[in-house]
Amino acid sequence: MKPLFLVVLLGATTMAVAQSTATPQNAFTPDQVKFGPAPPSMPPGAQMAVLEGDPMASSGDYTIRLKMPAGYKVAPHWHPKRENVSVLSGTLKVGMGDKFDPERMMSFPAGSFAYLDPDMHHYAMADGETVLQIHGMSPVQINYVNPADDPSKR
Repeated sequence: MKPLFLVVLLGATTMAVAQSTATPQNAFTPDQVKFGPAPPSMPPGAQMAVLEGDPMASSGDYTIRLKMPAGYKVAPHWHPKRENVSVLSGTLKVGMGDKFDPERMMSFPAGSFAYLDPDMHHYAMADGETVLQIHGMSPVQINYVNPADDPSKR
């Protein structure tokens, strides 16, 4: 083999190995997930990261993560589209109905999954810092049962 050919071959092999081990743009390790403030329709204190799509677009898939501090509460609300929720860490407490009632909430620890069909009235609370992964079809819309509970209207 000629030395120049060997150098080119080694360079191409090194580039191929580097590309095959690089993290693709459509995959994230935990340290690559960038959280920012949750939208105004959520009570202050939560953080959100968009992993896929645009949750506010008129259509399309989305995947988000929601990080909630201990004791964080979301008043009774419903969504016009199905919501799919995985609990990644902490414990999510969820109740069904139009009135926030801590006595009627069920606990969902890390590893739990639930889906809520459109128009299901529910409320939630974080038991310890809790991280959720939520996916569904855009746009995400939160309709509070009591309009006075909507933080974006305050």
